[in-house]
Amino acid sequence: MSNKNQDADVAFIQALAELLRENDLTELQVKREYGEDDSLNVRVSRHSGQQIAMQAAPAPAAAPAPSAAAASVPAAQAAPAAADPAEDPGAVPSPMVGTVYMQAEPGAPAFIKVGQEVSEGDTLLIVEAMKTMNHIPAPRAGTVKRILVDDGAAVEFGAPLVILE
Repeated sequence: MSNKNQDADVAFIQALAELLRENDLTELQVKREYGEDDSLNVRVSRHSGQQIAMQAAPAPAAAPAPSAAAASVPAAQAAPAAADPAEDPGAVPSPMVGTVYMQAEPGAPAFIKVGQEVSEGDTLLIVEAMKTMNHIPAPRAGTVKRILVDDGAAVEFGAPLVILE
């Protein structure tokens, strides 16, 4: 790829990030084809707060590098925790990547709070993935010991959401 294409790609990615901000979107993914063996895959997503993360993969030959970088991000985010909540036997892991919602709609009461008794199958929270609202059920009856995620936070697959005792 020429330097001219690189400059155009940088401008394109910046325009996508601006589009994400202006339209209050959480994620954008675009594939730009330059030819049979030359393309650019771009994924721009907004995580908790106002951070914007950008991931771009030039041709298929460079595809392993972004996935290795993406794999190291959750490990870096988990490092500051003193005790790993995922190791707790009562941890309820996220079954998917998405955005957490603690209530059915804005202004509604939260599904759970610390100290609340839940029955098996009760909705603990919602994880939105690809515009689908997925109710996360309690895997067993118990008491909510800790809520490990904030409303509107992005979660990864397997990340602990709640601890039940």
